Amino acid sequence: MLIAGFPAGMFQTNCYLVAHDRGSDAVVIDPGQDAAPNVRQALAEYDLTPVAIFLTHGHLDHTWNATELADEYSIPVYIHADDRPMLTDPGMGIGSALSSMIGDMTFTEPEKVIEFVDGEDVDAAGFRWAVDHAPGHSRGSVLLTPDAATVCFSGDVLFNGSIGRTDLPGGSHQQLLDSIAAKLLTRDDDVVILPGHGPQTTIGAERTGNPFLLDLPDANKKGRFGL
Repeated sequence: MLIAGFPAGMFQTNCYLVAHDRGSDAVVIDPGQDAAPNVRQALAEYDLTPVAIFLTHGHLDHTWNATELADEYSIPVYIHADDRPMLTDPGMGIGSALSSMIGDMTFTEPEKVIEFVDGEDVDAAGFRWAVDHAPGHSRGSVLLTPDAATVCFSGDVLFNGSIGRTDLPGGSHQQLLDSIAAKLLTRDDDVVILPGHGPQTTIGAERTGNPFLLDLPDANKKGRFGL
């Protein structure tokens, strides 16, 4: 598996390109502010053909360049229905305190939008992607796992040593903790988490060291105790 990633924009949002190998089809995950030039560069460097854009949620720092790239390459954008309205009205997801940064800018939907559905599999770039709805940071946050691999793209649900903020519209601290307990702590400790911001981590590291998770039900101790 080839994974190329880089932080983009003022919020340093991680954008990822995922493919089987050089010269193959690729999925672009979370092309946020100013991500487009680096996406084009990575596509050229690895000789990749983009076939879809996946959005882990609808916040502007993850979606800013999605329409531009989708329409340029004539590919669909996937997003959960609960966050789809933010594609055209990003202010509804960032609140009044942050809305001033977009001023009178206008945003449009890509030509083709496909809605993620909890529990479904999406075939793209030669992978079968498992989609898990994990609300709490936003109503439509999802976790994306290719081919039941030991890697999960967590968006802003779970970070290295932290969790997503829940003070924006649609956020809920308890709902986020419930999502993490049900959809992430049920996984083995060696699963690598590729988050929306900051460095990668593992389920095992977060299970034992993330201060926000220490009081959560430990749904899967298999990897932790080697059983």
